[in-house]
Amino acid sequence: MVKVCVTGIGLVSALGGSLEDSWRNLIAGKSGIGLHQPFPELTPLPLGLIGEQPSELTMLTQMVVTSALQDSGLIAPLADCAVVIGSSRSYQASWEMLARQMYNAKNFPVSSFGNWLDTLPHINAIAAARQIGASGIVLAPMAACATGIWSIAQAAMLIQTGQCQQAIAGAVEAPITPLTLAGFQQMGALAKTGAYPFDLHREGLVLGEGAAVFVLESAELAKQRQAKVYGEILGFGLTNDAYHSNSPEPEGKSAIAAIKQCLERSSLTPADIDYIHAHGTATQLNDQMESMVIQRLFPQGVAVSSTKGSTGHTLGASGALGVAFSLMALKHQILPPCLGLQQPEFDLDIVTAARLSKIRQVLCCSFGFGGQNAAIALAR
Repeated sequence: MVKVCVTGIGLVSALGGSLEDSWRNLIAGKSGIGLHQPFPELTPLPLGLIGEQPSELTMLTQMVVTSALQDSGLIAPLADCAVVIGSSRSYQASWEMLARQMYNAKNFPVSSFGNWLDTLPHINAIAAARQIGASGIVLAPMAACATGIWSIAQAAMLIQTGQCQQAIAGAVEAPITPLTLAGFQQMGALAKTGAYPFDLHREGLVLGEGAAVFVLESAELAKQRQAKVYGEILGFGLTNDAYHSNSPEPEGKSAIAAIKQCLERSSLTPADIDYIHAHGTATQLNDQMESMVIQRLFPQGVAVSSTKGSTGHTLGASGALGVAFSLMALKHQILPPCLGLQQPEFDLDIVTAARLSKIRQVLCCSFGFGGQNAAIALAR
């Protein structure tokens, strides 16, 4: 089997405009979450905004793709590089704006639709391909909150099966829109003061913006061009609950299947995992199900943290951010903290402050709406 390495990372989050800034602030126990009111029709809410106002999808994508290429030492054009960049919301902000214009106009002229074709869900991945001059495979996965890991897994598969030697992969999310906020609020899923993953008094999720993309290469190509390597992708597991539109299957059966599948493909046992970057959304149902799954599969105990108390929940991009932070944990041998945790509800080894630790293999998990489950194993 072809080994797949990560040779570049581009990341932007509420914690910082770069991978280094975000990591430094994460380790320092800082949070990018603050009380904001970006839309006058909605009450102020805790949000993980990158700037003062909600970000724009295209701009975020250009930023992280440029950063990832610079970090990997690659120079465009990269004709044979595959592009796998997903998003669970894509251009929803543009569509909401168009809907408001139509609603407010008595006779809405057809010309006002402008270049609506530029806001189709897959166009963001196409734009990234244009940006780097890639004319090969382009994929635009959409798998709710599992999108980020799903994108990286798909790109790794392309390299493993010899369809390409290089890929840019990850996920981008700019989800702070009136409809997204109102929808989550109606469901009772939004927190009122902050994100507290695995805490007894957790209130729900805090929406955040963010993006993370990676340069993936075959180990052979990375060695050939003497690239620096963050880590290796060992394997992944992808399943779905086939149960409910937004509640996880209570027994966590297909979440367990995804992790087992990932470990098997990675030739690992649960005892080989030194750290789990958990999905940890701070919602009642997710944290309960995920804790049960970890306790069942890792009875020997393993260090666990969720970084959503620092970045907010970036929906489709959350797994990609998780993979970036997991690779930084491997690089620096530091376990990132689970910010916001005061009183744990579950019997887990949750990392509450950054600490040095021997980390060889890491598991990163995402569990999305509709029961989309993804797990990926990474190694030094």
